[in-house]
Amino acid sequence: MKQLAAVFVCLLAACLADKPQPCKLFEIGTFLYDAQDRKIRVGVLGKLGNQTFIHDLLLIYREGVMYEINDWNKTCKKWPLKADFHPLAIPKDAVLLGQVVIGSSSGPGQGLLVNTWTGDIGGTYMMTVTEFGCIPVTTVQHTNKFGWIMTSFFNNIIGITDPSKLNPPDFCPDAMTEDVTREPADFWSLFFNK
Repeated sequence: MKQLAAVFVCLLAACLADKPQPCKLFEIGTFLYDAQDRKIRVGVLGKLGNQTFIHDLLLIYREGVMYEINDWNKTCKKWPLKADFHPLAIPKDAVLLGQVVIGSSSGPGQGLLVNTWTGDIGGTYMMTVTEFGCIPVTTVQHTNKFGWIMTSFFNNIIGITDPSKLNPPDFCPDAMTEDVTREPADFWSLFFNK
């Protein structure tokens, strides 16, 4: 059954790869994640059409707030956050699609052993993580609102080198709450509604 699912994924990829389409949105950034305190900090440089943008967002789920930080101008906007915190983990009901080596298994250090999981968390997802350490490599998720979203993780570091980055800067705590009608429905809305 697992092999059949893997073959289906390969065939699906081959069919979808028939006519390449340009990306609608391209983003690259940094990602700090604290599952215990339910905080995420995302720094993003992106391009949508001909427009380039930069965002620095701090999401504090326990308090239900999000800060949009501008270190250059020392300004901060505070928004209500109504999204649920989704741990970056393999859900208990996930199904293992298979285990493969990225790269080569012909020699030591030439490949990376990974597991690919699938399931549904408000939309179909596929998550590839390292066999040892369960470190995310790639996630692909489908949402009704945004379609397919792919996230790749590079240069992962276990632990947070500067925990202060997960707290609002000194110039932020007095930030006034902005337009309360702007309530992100989920994590992805923060990036696609810009």
